[in-house]
Amino acid sequence: MKTVFIATSLCVVLAAAGCSNGGAPTPNAQSHLAGPVNLTNCGQPVSITAPPQRAITLEQNATEIMLSLGLADRMVGTSYQTDPVLPDLRPAYDTVPVLAKLYPSREAVRAANPDFVYSTYTSAFAPDAAGSRADLAKLGVPAYLSEFACENPADTNQTVTFDGISDEIRDIASVFGVPERADKLIREQQSRLDAARGAAPTATPNATGQPGTGESLLWYYSGTSTPYVAGHGGVPDAISSLLGVRNTFTDASQKWPAGNWEEIAKRNPDVIVLADLTRGGDGDSAQSKIDFLRRNPVTSKLKAVLDGRFVTVPGSSMDPSIRSVQAAELVGTGLRGTAR
Repeated sequence: MKTVFIATSLCVVLAAAGCSNGGAPTPNAQSHLAGPVNLTNCGQPVSITAPPQRAITLEQNATEIMLSLGLADRMVGTSYQTDPVLPDLRPAYDTVPVLAKLYPSREAVRAANPDFVYSTYTSAFAPDAAGSRADLAKLGVPAYLSEFACENPADTNQTVTFDGISDEIRDIASVFGVPERADKLIREQQSRLDAARGAAPTATPNATGQPGTGESLLWYYSGTSTPYVAGHGGVPDAISSLLGVRNTFTDASQKWPAGNWEEIAKRNPDVIVLADLTRGGDGDSAQSKIDFLRRNPVTSKLKAVLDGRFVTVPGSSMDPSIRSVQAAELVGTGLRGTAR
């Protein structure tokens, strides 16, 4: 098994310029002069002695954050693509080796000789995937995990917010010594959120900043016999609050509870937001969801189905990532387009 280590001295490199479009890198002297970074991430210390030069991302959301920070030239591997890569990031993505269709094995990760590993999901660090972060740390490889999905639930950030997503972007930028790129990306994302909120027809938050009495949205993720819908604390809740609408199942204790159609019929949402998933399972694509809703005796009588008030968003944008802004924009536009 190959031993992986972090170089203890700073390497003089030409770093990618701070841009969020994944374009061609240009020299930036600030990144290679950055000093050590020490983070507490999901309850574990993560120490970076020098900006990584051989990073691996283990799933798409982490990959797209790295690419949006102009860090393709610091990556030696990526994996687990769930959707087509965002068009403006595609040229940069095509320069990064794909280690596996799903998660790479521990052997594949070690063979790539990384000096940093990053994922959005705990499952990436399972024994039959990349191995635990603790095991990687023993080999001298720091690993970062999104704080929306920590190994220990007690360490997890239970409520997804756009500020929390920005914090993750800042963490990654600080690891690579490019904080100015995070500032630029976050400003761009916030500008898009402000535009989505301002244009939403139902954006009527009350004085406490909570959602107003706008329409109710069912966020339908997957499944037909057992539908999985958005509950409390996830990206759909954050978008609903931003746009001044109500998540139909915000009273559920889980972020993605298993629902049932009878209860959904009782709540009778005004609009149904459909996750368009590419994995090909039962009720995964948006069109398969619509077809099911229209032919099922219970769901065919829902107000949103009768009125054809569907909004489609990529499934990955319902997870905390740079795509979550796109989901907010699509839902805001969809609400205007389907307004009654």
